[in-house]
Amino acid sequence: MNLRSTIKSALYPLYERRILTHLDLTKTPHHIGLILDGNRRWAKENPSATGDTSSAHGHRAGASKIIELLEWCEETDVNLVTIWLLSSDNLKRPSNELKSLFTIIGQTVEQLSATGRWKIRPVGSFELLPQSLRDTLKVAEQKTAKVRGITVNVAIGYGGRLEIVDAVKRYISDSASIGKAPNQIAEELTVDTIDQFLYTAGQPDPELVIRTSGEQRLGG
Repeated sequence: MNLRSTIKSALYPLYERRILTHLDLTKTPHHIGLILDGNRRWAKENPSATGDTSSAHGHRAGASKIIELLEWCEETDVNLVTIWLLSSDNLKRPSNELKSLFTIIGQTVEQLSATGRWKIRPVGSFELLPQSLRDTLKVAEQKTAKVRGITVNVAIGYGGRLEIVDAVKRYISDSASIGKAPNQIAEELTVDTIDQFLYTAGQPDPELVIRTSGEQRLGG
């Protein structure tokens, strides 16, 4: 164990106890949103033992903390966690970076489902993703469908604006399929009618959103 790990293992319990003394455990959130951000910057500041500062190194490090986060959530009243792994805007990155990122995401989803502890629910515009990753997401969802643990929304190819567009498209398609006229479809278009076509239909909004880079902004 190196010096950094030794110091961390000694100080972490103290840090945890200090945080707990400032928390009102009667008001813990039930739905937490996690935006994985800052991985590339972290990698440059924290090279691996072999000197790797690539974005893939940062993405792997970020993904490795997800299981630990979910284990923390199991100790509280949190029953729903949304993890934004890849936004639709991220799909504009260079192809070589996306290739490694898709691989890391696929491995992460497989690891989460392999525990058998959490119900995996992929959300996003999957048509934007490679077929191999779509297959991995489908298998993970099916494998954990009957799990009673925390529901984990895995947001991949997700964008807030894109979700609204997709929801409107689904609403129009569904209404047209049962013979509704265009004017009736328009008249019945409300927040409530669209809500049931969102990726996370039937779920409450997050009560706490954490952006791991420390920046205080939403994406997408």
